[in-house]
Amino acid sequence: MTKKSPSPEAIAAWARLVRVSRQLVERTEDALKASGLPPLAWYDVLHELAEAGEGGLRPFELIDRILLAQYSVSRLLARLEVDGLIEKLPVSDDGRGQTVRITASGREMRRRIWAIYGASIADQIGDRLSAQDLKTLASLLGRLRDPPASE
Repeated sequence: MTKKSPSPEAIAAWARLVRVSRQLVERTEDALKASGLPPLAWYDVLHELAEAGEGGLRPFELIDRILLAQYSVSRLLARLEVDGLIEKLPVSDDGRGQTVRITASGREMRRRIWAIYGASIADQIGDRLSAQDLKTLASLLGRLRDPPASE
């Protein structure tokens, strides 16, 4: 295997992508905190559980779906359960397995967080880029999402 070196353009694009991504998330987290709301990771989990419907998700399924890196999903789920935002249900054919489902309180918290989160998305990129720019950006980032086909 030959070692590849990135081009200067690739290095510059990488650095900008990482910095901008971090800044966008930090600004959104700051807006949530200023509004007395929990962090984005809570919204991410509540959103995926709401999208899953009444059947809920197994924790391993949830980990595959969340947007943000969450290394301690079990602790986050425990906190959301204590706050009454989710419920854990046993899986009938798996004695140790659980399904996680959003509660009515969780749906309300999701709505409250989205009011700030959605406004942050609009302020930070929606109002600063044209619709065509947003489509182009989404397309370019989509090309980076999946690994390239093996040669």
